[in-house]
Amino acid sequence: MIRKFEANYGVWILRYRWLVILLMLIMVGLAASGGRFLSFTTNYRVFFSDDNPQLLAFEALEKTYSKNDNVMLVITPKDGNVFTPKTLAVIQELTEKSWQIPYSTRVDSITNFQHTFAEVDDLIVQDLVLEPDSLNQQGLDQIRAIALSEPTLVNRLISPNAHTTGINVTIQLPGNDVTRENPEVVHFVRKLADEMRQLYPDVDIRIVGMIMMNHAFTEASQNDMMSVVPISFLLMLVFLGILLRDVTSTIGTLLVIIFSILTALGLGGYIGYPITPPSAATPNIVLTVAIANSVHILVTFLHEMRRGLPKNDAIIESLRVNLQPVFLASFTTAIGFLSMNFSEVPPFMHLGNMVAIGVVASFIFSVTFLPVFMSLLPVRVGAHEDRNDTPMLRFAEFVVMRRRLLFWGMTGTMIILVSFITRNDLNDIFVHYFDEKIQFRQDVDYSSENLSGMYVIEYSVESGEPGGISNPGFLKDIAAFSEWYRQQPEVDHVNTFSDVMLRLNKNMHGDDPEWYRLPKQRDLAAQYLLLYEMSLPYGLDLNNQINIDKSSTRLIVTTIILSSNALIELEQRGIDWLKENTTHIKRADASGTTLMFAHIGKRNIITMIMGTTAALILISFLLILAFRSFKIGLVSMIPNLVPAAMGFGLWGMLVGEVGLGLSVVMGMTLGIVVDDTVHFLSKYLRARREKNLSSPDAVRYAFNNVGRALVVTSVVLVVGFLVLALSSFKLNSGMGMLTAIVIVFALAADFLFLPPLLMKLDKNANKA
Repeated sequence: MIRKFEANYGVWILRYRWLVILLMLIMVGLAASGGRFLSFTTNYRVFFSDDNPQLLAFEALEKTYSKNDNVMLVITPKDGNVFTPKTLAVIQELTEKSWQIPYSTRVDSITNFQHTFAEVDDLIVQDLVLEPDSLNQQGLDQIRAIALSEPTLVNRLISPNAHTTGINVTIQLPGNDVTRENPEVVHFVRKLADEMRQLYPDVDIRIVGMIMMNHAFTEASQNDMMSVVPISFLLMLVFLGILLRDVTSTIGTLLVIIFSILTALGLGGYIGYPITPPSAATPNIVLTVAIANSVHILVTFLHEMRRGLPKNDAIIESLRVNLQPVFLASFTTAIGFLSMNFSEVPPFMHLGNMVAIGVVASFIFSVTFLPVFMSLLPVRVGAHEDRNDTPMLRFAEFVVMRRRLLFWGMTGTMIILVSFITRNDLNDIFVHYFDEKIQFRQDVDYSSENLSGMYVIEYSVESGEPGGISNPGFLKDIAAFSEWYRQQPEVDHVNTFSDVMLRLNKNMHGDDPEWYRLPKQRDLAAQYLLLYEMSLPYGLDLNNQINIDKSSTRLIVTTIILSSNALIELEQRGIDWLKENTTHIKRADASGTTLMFAHIGKRNIITMIMGTTAALILISFLLILAFRSFKIGLVSMIPNLVPAAMGFGLWGMLVGEVGLGLSVVMGMTLGIVVDDTVHFLSKYLRARREKNLSSPDAVRYAFNNVGRALVVTSVVLVVGFLVLALSSFKLNSGMGMLTAIVIVFALAADFLFLPPLLMKLDKNANKA
């Protein structure tokens, strides 16, 4: 029944060609209209699912205190000295103007730092710098000494050698329209920085912070859409033109590509998927897969025409031969991408689903629109009687004659490469997601080297009782915890409430340095805190450090740029230290953006292994049913699974680090590499069953009939993913490079290992 459908399908398509074209155009139009719902997201939180434990802890901390989204203006005077009247005046002016940044709720700098000192029995709280233009050298030296001795400032808002300073602006986005709010802040800050650079050319200004990182994700997506995708289109057209040597075939394939991409993105828009750096790769991946489907139809079609068949007969024959393998290849590819739904990272789920939609769409268009399109336009090929693809037959002969050597040689190569998988370290550096040519990455690197890092571990340290933060035992524990962190080599700065109490205790004892210690009486500490809070100006209070009932306080640890493993290890050391050395801290949950990214990579690897395993089982079961052979279904697992293992092995030899972007490669490539295996096995089995050929002759038949198409599609796929490797976003570039490597190994496995394996397994059948 299936064979009859395959034989009649091409006839039916050509008979109702105009209806087919109309239906396909309506389908594309309806799907593409969903594109109006697509938008670039500007929030890094899209990388985390709603039930992500680190995200939940982070959101709980923000609800308790305040959001920590920020913009940091890093200021470096060219004379290398922050403490000059001119530079302090610039900092003061920029501090005041920063209050005008949209959605700003707090601005901290060395000029408005709330310096406290005693005057007789009074506690005086005022800005550290009041009138910078009138300062003499003695006043400058005094301010410098205060700033460089204040632990809340050094390595946070002032460098130890006073050559760089920062202005930290806390941003509270309403969340009504993140796609508008975040860019609004970024554009204002950049404009402000440009104005200040023009007014004060002797001062360098760089911009970092979470708000800027949000926007960097968006810019990375837009850059990929504007650069990587056009390059892919151009290269694909060039390669198709060269390999197919037919203008009409190239145009038809281009239309299938465009229709498939529009369908994938449009339906993604209807579903509600945002455009993120990972999902921005959708057009590029759909492009390569759509070409693979079209090429198989076209190569057979052109081959039959060169044999002398009329155009329509060649179309019918091509559809008869390729309908099942193209369907199987598309369906298994879609399954591979759908396995990305096991991912812990929503953007990768969006990418997998949109590409799966594009793959299904490309199958529909390649077996409906493409053959009808080819039937309507002129196709010029040189007709001749040679039925054979001579280069492929020569290669087939080499494989048949050297099958024993190739089998053991490829087996050894696979074992060696796979053995290097263990050299891969599951690790990530999330700031390094951005290429060094991106301004945000340059500014972050500069800030980390000269002022303070961007990586933070945030704690909500709980005393367990209202007003408990004034408990001397609790203060002693949190001070000891803060001091332990300061001694860790990875740590730049620790912002802790205990430093405030140390300073207040000294102030309330006539600024005597001997009293720079924690209060020993709870009621005294509570009185100091109340007096201090009443003296603070609006916008510079302690709401970002202590909760309403004063039962817990926020502790922020800023580190140098660390890998995810190093950061998780530091977090664990902190947890262990707390358990062993404190008694009054009832709970201290670690969270923060950096930790969220550190944990997500490892979690994603585990879930993607589960997804890939499920996809492999489903694909193998499908192939067993399609090929009506349990043995062939099991055999197909080797060339389907081994290429990814070889690719990760080679990656272990050359790079040795697998991060978030590479954690989805196995699931992605599983569907893609099945394409080669399905087409080769389908031709091999057709030769064995329909033509009753021996196993070696069936291998020759498969190479002759599908070898060139597999080479063409593999080249196109490799080029497409290598273009993705040009992305300025590391998640995409690493994914593109490793996927290209896996596709090369897949072709090698299907050409050099699968045929010898088939001949070895069918040896007894040949004798019979």
